[in-house]
Amino acid sequence: MKVDDKGRKWFVAEGIRPSLIREAPRDQSVPVDEFIDKAPQRGVRPSLDRTKGAMFQNQGGFTASRYRDMDYDGVDAEIIFPNKGLVNWQSLDPELNVVMCRAWTDWAHETFGGHTRSFPAACIAPADIPAAVKEIERVASLGFKFIMMPPLVKNTGYNLPVFDPIWSTLSDTGLPVTFHAGTGKDPRTASGDGGAIINYVVHAMNTVLEPTVQLCASGVFDRFPKLKFATIEAGAGWLPYTLWAMDHGRDCFGFWVSPQLKYKPSEYFRMHGHASFETDPVGIELLHRIGVENLLWGNDYPHIEGSWPNSETTIASWSKSLSKSDLAKIIGLNSAKLFNIPVPAQFREQAA
Repeated sequence: MKVDDKGRKWFVAEGIRPSLIREAPRDQSVPVDEFIDKAPQRGVRPSLDRTKGAMFQNQGGFTASRYRDMDYDGVDAEIIFPNKGLVNWQSLDPELNVVMCRAWTDWAHETFGGHTRSFPAACIAPADIPAAVKEIERVASLGFKFIMMPPLVKNTGYNLPVFDPIWSTLSDTGLPVTFHAGTGKDPRTASGDGGAIINYVVHAMNTVLEPTVQLCASGVFDRFPKLKFATIEAGAGWLPYTLWAMDHGRDCFGFWVSPQLKYKPSEYFRMHGHASFETDPVGIELLHRIGVENLLWGNDYPHIEGSWPNSETTIASWSKSLSKSDLAKIIGLNSAKLFNIPVPAQFREQAA
């Protein structure tokens, strides 16, 4: 963080433009303890005023208060991704990317290793493929449940065979790969009028579409049938059209399509892919075009665009058409299966 001569704070990292830090007004913040304590008295949980930025100055963290917040929101287990660590892959220097990823991974292991409710990502830098292979082997031995790579890789793509050593190692270790929205490029590309919305939709969420199509259209899953992947924090409403468009492209441009695939691209996604969403109802409305086994819900705690601390109400708003069994899969069991997290017997019985 740097402070300029006008007293403004900037977040600075190599490979992205400096980002002005706009702090929420502290005189309008609400302590989380007070928020939680007063909620039962009101009979309804308060809503966050997102026009004022975050209501809580100390939300998040990794102390006991984190699990108090999880309990308050009805969350039993969580998959953890970096916050500012999402810039781990921004530098043009592959060696720096490797070191930054390892710094996060080591910290995450020290902080959450062996925990039964929190399962952090191991960050992997694909710009150095031999180093990535060694690091995947290392994090697997440390007990990590999955890895994270950027959806976009500079000047190349995951459809190319050069990445096969990574897919092979993931298959051997049984670790799925996740692609978090807005990584691998500067997600704050637009400025001026509408910039915040443009960046959110185009330069952050939309980034996961590319690796999804790259993997499903290139024959990667024919070579590595054990490989699994998930897109993170990008919603699921984009999936129905993407699945249709991949198959349509395969049929219309068959003369140029290479390689010839055993299955349709959409079928590869249903066999190998997953998409996480928070409050997006569109994927659920078009669930018949996706598949109930392929959706993962998350509350995106502690970010302001997530559903904390009203996840129960949010889930109820988009789940009215779902059976009890399907809802259980989407809000927990699919993630437990993908990330190899033990599920207590009572939850398996409730979902039956």
